[in-house]
Order: sequence, then C-alpha cells, then structure tokens
Amino acid sequence: MGEIRQSYLVAATSAVSLLRDPAVAAAWDKPSALTEFSVAGLAGHLAHQLVRVRDVLASDGVAGEPVGLLEHYSRSPWVQAGLDHESNVSIRRGGQAAAADGPEALADRTQALLDLLAAALAAEPADRVVGLPWAGWSLLLDDFLLTRLVELVVHSDDLAASVGLDTPELPSSIIDPVVELLARLAVHRHGATAVIRTLSRTERAPATISAF
Repeated sequence: MGEIRQSYLVAATSAVSLLRDPAVAAAWDKPSALTEFSVAGLAGHLAHQLVRVRDVLASDGVAGEPVGLLEHYSRSPWVQAGLDHESNVSIRRGGQAAAADGPEALADRTQALLDLLAAALAAEPADRVVGLPWAGWSLLLDDFLLTRLVELVVHSDDLAASVGLDTPELPSSIIDPVVELLARLAVHRHGATAVIRTLSRTERAPATISAF
C-alpha cells in the first residue's frame, strides 16, 4: 500500500480515538472552536472524512480525466465562500446529521468504516481514478486521500481545541504532506511573496496567508 494510503489510515485511526475521548461526549452539545459548528457537528464532520472515501470507492460511475489538486480546490465553492454560502451551510448540516445518534454510535460507526477502508484501499490499483459526484470532476485516488488527510488533521485540531484536549500528535508521514499541500494552496491564493514574508519577516507579513 502506498504512503499516502497508509498515512490516511493512521490519521483516521487517530480521529476515531479522538471521537471516543470522554471529553468529546461531555461537550457534545456545546459550541465548538469552529464558527457555527457544535462539538457534535464538528465530530460528525470529522467522521465524514471516512464516509467520503467509502462513497468514492463504491461509486460505479465513469470517472473522467483527473484534475490536479490546485484545480480541485480552485473549483470548490466552499474554499473562499462565506459561512452563509450554501456549500458551507450544507457541510454543517451534514456534520450535525451524522452526529444525531450520539458520540458512542458515531465512534462505533466510524471504527467499522475504518476497518472496511483498511482492506479496500490495499486492494485499489496505484493509478485508480475516482469521480467526485458532489463536485462533478475526478481525482486520482491518492490525491483525493490527501485532501481527506488535510481534513482529518485540521479538524482533529479543531475538535481537540473545542473540548480542552491537546492536539493529537501525528507522525511526519502525515504532517509533511499536509503542510506541503497547505503551503502550495497558500501560495496559489496569496502569491509567493506573501507566504515568504510571513515565514521570514514578521514586520512585513500580510494579515493572513490562510490556504482556505
């Protein structure tokens, strides 16, 4: 199995462990650190990063020519849309719906899905292309897994911060590709000079170089 697939499974395993932490259940109905998400909704959104992978693997639709990752994010409306944009409202609704039956059920369901994906990803060819029916284009499977890896890392931090836990420690095999992709997206969005200044010259750093 390729490195990105292994890294995705490790990050997903960490996410399931976080979902099972008693601190998450204790804060279930409280606001999260992420604007307009409850802790429950954020937990549901974190778990959804496994649902998405299951869905693209199970799809029997014809996948088209895959686009690159920068093109994928450039086309995705949620990236630069406001909180009230339908794409982001739909994401919050989906997280809340996924969490509707409580923290224990969500964690159990996500663990079962992780077990299924561990076997499924090992059997997929290295050049597998997957269609994204909600988006209308296709990605290489490993590129799609990298987008889910970013989501798992970012939202694990969000969820931990929401309930007073330390951010889960993850190996460099996970952190390095996530940081690299976020840096590429930041340069694409803000330009190389803005990113270089933020990393090297605090006195000339722009207000933000956020990738999203």
